[in-house]
Amino acid sequence: MFLQHYDPLGSLWLSALVAALPILVFLLGLTLFKLKGITAAIIALALTAVLGTAVFGLPVPSAASAAVYGVLNGLWPIGWIVLMAVWLYRIAVRAGKFETIRASIAAISTDQRVQVLLIAYCFGGFLEGAAGFGIPIAICAALLVALGFEPLRAAMLALVANAAAGSYGAIGIPVIVGAQQGGVGLHELSAMMVLVTILVTAAVPFLLMAIMDGWRGLRETFPVALVSGLVFGGLQAAVLLLLGPELADIVPPLGAMVALTVTMRRWQPKRIYREPGAPEPAAAAGGDRPAGRQVLAAWSPFYILSVLILLWSLPGVKALTAPGGPLSFTSLSLQMPALHQAVARTTPIVEQDAPLTAVWNLNLLSASGTAILVAAIITVLSTRAIGWREAGQELAGAWRQLSTPILMICLVMAVANIMSFAGMSSTLGLALAAAGSVFPLLSPIIGWIGVFVTGSVVNSNTLFAGLQAVTAGQIGVNQTLLVASSTAGGLMAKVVSPQSIAIATAAVDRSGQESRLMRLALPYSLGLLAYACLWVLALSLVL
Repeated sequence: MFLQHYDPLGSLWLSALVAALPILVFLLGLTLFKLKGITAAIIALALTAVLGTAVFGLPVPSAASAAVYGVLNGLWPIGWIVLMAVWLYRIAVRAGKFETIRASIAAISTDQRVQVLLIAYCFGGFLEGAAGFGIPIAICAALLVALGFEPLRAAMLALVANAAAGSYGAIGIPVIVGAQQGGVGLHELSAMMVLVTILVTAAVPFLLMAIMDGWRGLRETFPVALVSGLVFGGLQAAVLLLLGPELADIVPPLGAMVALTVTMRRWQPKRIYREPGAPEPAAAAGGDRPAGRQVLAAWSPFYILSVLILLWSLPGVKALTAPGGPLSFTSLSLQMPALHQAVARTTPIVEQDAPLTAVWNLNLLSASGTAILVAAIITVLSTRAIGWREAGQELAGAWRQLSTPILMICLVMAVANIMSFAGMSSTLGLALAAAGSVFPLLSPIIGWIGVFVTGSVVNSNTLFAGLQAVTAGQIGVNQTLLVASSTAGGLMAKVVSPQSIAIATAAVDRSGQESRLMRLALPYSLGLLAYACLWVLALSLVL
């Protein structure tokens, strides 16, 4: 068994600098050198493999198995989810539903600032809570493009809007895992998440308005930004305090959407804002408003999707495909050779050596992507305007659109797995944890690194929540606060994680322009991270 060694160079900071090189190379490749995402990922993967084996000592067979494990996870479930989400969107477009969707949104407001709040902030928050795994980014970015937004700008807005909801994706699993791995109470962590993140949740509408239209936009849309932020943030705080994290992204965004719709019936901005080059919406151009039945039919792919995703998440449904369940035969498992329980975390990351599992699960029926597949099938069956031939053409088109981005996701996941199994990610966390009394200032950065590397707040908390809790005990800081801060830092990283960037560019059909999207989104991710660092430091002084 390979025991991870977190300071192979005899200096923790030097070892951490070497461990950070793949992340730095990837970031510089996308920003400074403007490389295509897949090119930057290939370079980062090669560098990670060399450093992981030659410096951190991960056996070559284990490194190869970790890379394959990452590729397999990139294909399933992530690639499967993205492919099905984009296919569902393309079916809706091919069936002509988007003309009615545009008109129905214009009936609420033709101001595209308000439309971003409805789609990216409210509807995207709901999809994050129900499904996660990039579905809200893919669906909302594509919807914004259909409403007339420039593709990369639509992708960036969808990414930034996700900062309001990313901590509670897929029925609160990130917080649940954080509590388990950090050894803190779930109720206590949920309450602490209110203190740490609720201001960001409520402030995201104002940030979106400022991004779109500057200070003038903030002034002109202040009422709707305030209403949506207060309702979303207030309901999220109430749900976390009273019920826990499972519904923290289900009830609040729906409440905010209703509040925003009601507000727009009584108030409209004096100046209607349209993105440069955006076409005039049907309602504004003198077209008749669609009937209620037409609107219901047009939005059917997405509410069918929402219902199925929620159904898939129910414990009783999950039990059907769990081991021993009547449909367990639809879930296949593969233990990765030379990797599964062949690598162990060691102190101080864990109290005693802990072998790592490496099992790839091909859950054919219980995967979220399969729920989207069922939604697509129901949409085709219930829509006269599209048949199976046209749906098949759209599936082929979705694959052509996504094949390169999915390959990039696979490469990024390979980088993440080698860094994780070699102990490189843990080295970065330990170096920051060595900062002593100023550690609360740096605590969110550990979560940011974890999500940037792995693409998932769940994976980041699995990796670092225990480290956060142990370090908090050593320096006399509230343990629950630092576990929450790690989760919050991961939330800020979802705006620019390579996985999110690849999904967003693929959804708007801009594969190969990942560097442009990274440059657009990175300032907002770093700005939110800086806020989280300062706020956690302030909280650590009073809690």
